[in-house]
Amino acid sequence: MAEISTIKKQFIHYIDAVLANHKVSHAYLIEVDNYEDDLQYVYFFIKMILCNCSYEELSTSDHPILQQIDSGNYPDIQVISSDTSVINKGLITDLQKEFNNKSLLGNKRIYIIKEAEKLNGYSANTILKFLEEPEDDIIAFLLTDNRYHLLETILSRCQVLSLKEKGDFIELDDSFMDFLECVVHPKSFFIQYNSYMKDAFIDKSVIKEHLLLIENVLLSYLENTENVSDEIAILLKDMNSDEIIRYLSILEEEIPKLDFNVNLKLWIDSLFAKLIGG
Repeated sequence: MAEISTIKKQFIHYIDAVLANHKVSHAYLIEVDNYEDDLQYVYFFIKMILCNCSYEELSTSDHPILQQIDSGNYPDIQVISSDTSVINKGLITDLQKEFNNKSLLGNKRIYIIKEAEKLNGYSANTILKFLEEPEDDIIAFLLTDNRYHLLETILSRCQVLSLKEKGDFIELDDSFMDFLECVVHPKSFFIQYNSYMKDAFIDKSVIKEHLLLIENVLLSYLENTENVSDEIAILLKDMNSDEIIRYLSILEEEIPKLDFNVNLKLWIDSLFAKLIGG
C-alpha cells in the first residue's frame, strides 16, 4: 500500500491494536480533514472488523466481503448522508427500522453517518437513543470535521479518533493536571485516598468532565505526542500504546455509569482498582 502520513499511520496502529486486543467499541466519532480522502481509512477499519484481519493482511486478503464493500453491495453497511444542511430525523428512524432486522450474514452491522455535524436537535436526540442502548452486533461510525459541533452527550458515548493532519493542542489547568496525574498513577490514589476523597472526588459532574477530557488527552497523545503540552507528555511518557488503549477501554465502560444513580465512592474505588489491575 502507498506511503501514508504519520497521522494516518498512528490511526492504523491504533485500530490494529484495538482489534488485536478485542476492544472494538460500539461507536466511533472520527474527525476528518477531507471526507473524500479520509473515508478510505474508515473503510479500512470496517474491513478489518468484518474480516477479522490486520491492516497489513488487507492487501493480500481475498475475503469475499472485501469486493462487496468496494462495490457498495455489502448489505450490512448503511451510509447516512444529506445533500442539504441538515440530517433529518426521518433518515435516522429509517436506519433504526432497518437495523431492527438481524444480519443475514451473521456478522457485524455497521452504519456510517457522514457530516454528523448536520444532525439537528431531533435527529441528534434520536441517534443518541440508538447509542445509549447499543446492540452487540451494531457499530456506529460518525464522521465530522469538528467534534465540537456535536452534542456533548453524543461525544461521551463515542470513542473519538482523528484523521486530521493538524490536531488540537491540548493544555489544561492545574486542577485538571492534578486529576490526570492521579489517574495516570492510580496507586497514588489509594495512598492519598482520604485527601482525594475530600477534594478532587466529591462532585460527580466534575469527575465526569475531567474523565471525558482525559479520554481526549489519551487519544490525542496516542495519535500524536505533539498534540499535548510538555507537562502532559512527561506524565504520559511511560505509558505505551497498549496501556493507553486499556485505559481508554476502562474509561469508555465506566464513565457512562455516572449517568445513573451509582454509589460514587464504590464507583471510584472500582475505577481505580481496574486502572491498577492491568
